[in-house]
Amino acid sequence: MHPQPTLRDLVLIGAGHSHAIALKLFGMNPIPGVQITLITETTYTPYSGMLPGYVAGYYSVDDCHIDMRPLAQFANARLYLDRAIGLDLENQTVRCANRPPVPYDVLSINIGSIPTKANVPGAEKYAIPAKPIRHFLEHWQQVVKNITRQPDRPWRLAIVGGGVGGVELSLNMRSRLHGILKQAGQPTSNLTIHLFQRGRKLAPDLNAKARQILLNNLLRQGIEVHLEQTAIEVQPNRVLCQSGLAVDCDRIFWVTQASAQPWLAAAGLATDKRGFIALKDTLQSESHPNVFAAGDISAVTCHPRPKAGVFAVRQGKPLYDNLRRHLLGEASKPFKPQQDFLRIVGTGNKSAVATKWNWAWQSPLMWRWKEWIEFRFMGQFRNLDPMPASDRPALPQGMADPETIGELSNLNMRCGGCGSKVGSTVLSRVLQRLQLELGASERSADILVGLDSPDDAAILQVPTDQAMVQTLDYFKTLLDDPYLFGQIATHHCLSDLFAMGATGHSALALATLPYASEEKAEDTLFQLLAGATEVLREAGAQLIGGHTVEGAELGFGLTCNGFVRPDRILRKSGLKPDRVLLVTKAIGTGALFAAHMRLRADGRWIDAAVQSMLQSNRAAALCLQRHGATACTDITGFGLLGHLLEMVEASGVSVQLDLSGVPILPGAIDVFQSGTTSSLHPQNARAARAIRDIEAIDRDPRYPVLFDPQTSGGLLAAVDVARASGCLAELHSLGYEHSSIIGCVVERDDNLPPIQLRAL
Repeated sequence: MHPQPTLRDLVLIGAGHSHAIALKLFGMNPIPGVQITLITETTYTPYSGMLPGYVAGYYSVDDCHIDMRPLAQFANARLYLDRAIGLDLENQTVRCANRPPVPYDVLSINIGSIPTKANVPGAEKYAIPAKPIRHFLEHWQQVVKNITRQPDRPWRLAIVGGGVGGVELSLNMRSRLHGILKQAGQPTSNLTIHLFQRGRKLAPDLNAKARQILLNNLLRQGIEVHLEQTAIEVQPNRVLCQSGLAVDCDRIFWVTQASAQPWLAAAGLATDKRGFIALKDTLQSESHPNVFAAGDISAVTCHPRPKAGVFAVRQGKPLYDNLRRHLLGEASKPFKPQQDFLRIVGTGNKSAVATKWNWAWQSPLMWRWKEWIEFRFMGQFRNLDPMPASDRPALPQGMADPETIGELSNLNMRCGGCGSKVGSTVLSRVLQRLQLELGASERSADILVGLDSPDDAAILQVPTDQAMVQTLDYFKTLLDDPYLFGQIATHHCLSDLFAMGATGHSALALATLPYASEEKAEDTLFQLLAGATEVLREAGAQLIGGHTVEGAELGFGLTCNGFVRPDRILRKSGLKPDRVLLVTKAIGTGALFAAHMRLRADGRWIDAAVQSMLQSNRAAALCLQRHGATACTDITGFGLLGHLLEMVEASGVSVQLDLSGVPILPGAIDVFQSGTTSSLHPQNARAARAIRDIEAIDRDPRYPVLFDPQTSGGLLAAVDVARASGCLAELHSLGYEHSSIIGCVVERDDNLPPIQLRAL
């Protein structure tokens, strides 16, 4: 059965609470023909409701963060890790910091707010904003480490902004840091916390009774409260106020009134006076009905409400409903938020103040109630299971014009003639875009016929003193981001050249594009080739041709051409005794992505694996050559042990491998211990026949990772023992932080298996 073709793009900017809820609902009830893309700067998105508890030390990082990778996969959404920096509303694209523009038919924005500080000199440079929360948490973790290391010295913290957020932050910071000082046997007087509020009232959004309870808590817990003190300048370690008050501080946290990111108004969206996206009660932009927004970045004109996380949570379901209606061509429905809501403000020491209307009460019971609410909310994003497969529903009418619907509705009848080629107009437009938008390089003189010619094949001129090296790789996507997949696949394909001592020269591409309308297929191909072209350019190579076909899922590969002087070829057969074995990258990508497919991988593990796969082996190969490597290979489908066995058998030697020296990606051992492996792992594990005394090692949790197939893995090379430390130091300086010496080469003993494993 063919998958549903893509007809419309729904793009979500930001991984806020509303979008997390919407993604969960789209995963439970998908719309045929709609491709969802989530653009976010981070995989792990913090939940603001649990932030005070985390600051106080009651929750772990995992407790208070939503892992967006499994959630996006549950929703069958593409996850683009990038930062949105602008919109082209006319052409309906999102401009990103590190990738080509992302087209949309319907857009939703849920990026939160940032504290206002632009008008206070020094605040931008010296103060730590409470939002984005992930940046605040990085600084807070550093504060905790510093005070833990030096509890015997005085510490002074300042919080500028006496709203609910500033008050709650002050109380929970004090709770955590007092605990550290007491544990270290130091007086709590070593910590001073200052809270600055420009007005006469703390937490002015609350009723008088709640404000008095919070003020009493602050004073009772020794927090210095500075009312009617407006910060006018921030210096290194000092806050200056309009009254002349100057307070010295080691860290200054900024928790003032929320503001909007300026690129939203600059794009042409209607905004309110403070720059927030102006919305109708349907959560649609007042100026652009195909743009939706939710959370702190938005302002519903007819229902003004304060900036509070509870509204983002409450908007999640209405946002999903109206996005769905808009995509299906139906009328949106208005949403009216509640006038008031229950606030539960943590006061540290596992107590909280609950307040609504003119009522307020403090009790540990309120903290337990708050905790129950927060964990219940987070529970809906845990332990996601893939939705069961079902018959492919019909494409909804109104999703596209009738001709397109008819063309794509019965894919089982799609013609496979001419290699199932993608249309020539799509290909020609993509090649023009690559030239215009990425500034593709001029064809080099030794490429006689290339992309700029209509001929049937590319023609290369081979230098007389060089040998040509060719390699071919092709595989289906392991990520839902075609741009990122194009980069990773190209790194993977080029590595064969680098492992043999060759330089990259040119490449032919083969791409399988998922069924989609012509416009959507064009964008997928452009994103894919844009990623590939950038990596080829960095390697000094050029794309000179290729072939495209339609298929059930995205796939990509390259035939890569390179040149090498015959006397500088690196072979697998060059292992010699008294050489050490080095690897340049950590292993474990196969198992990690097998777990990712099953929604069982931590998003941070996948982030680390992606960063490893995006690292080119080119600089490492040149380094190994400079240090006299005599043998080299790249670690890919057969795993570390399989490729090592190829080298051992070709060289007629034995090796001693130190298992404790093998670098392993975060989470890979956890995945194996959970019983998840790549589909190729059982075949690779047959290489265990070459290991001597296997009974002494096969229960080690690191052992199975040796057989894990890699995508865009590192290099495995042999270097003279006298030059190994210098080579390793240079690899580290080049950014190959996981480079390690993992063993040595010894004389072959024909009476024993050639690989000896040691676990230290």
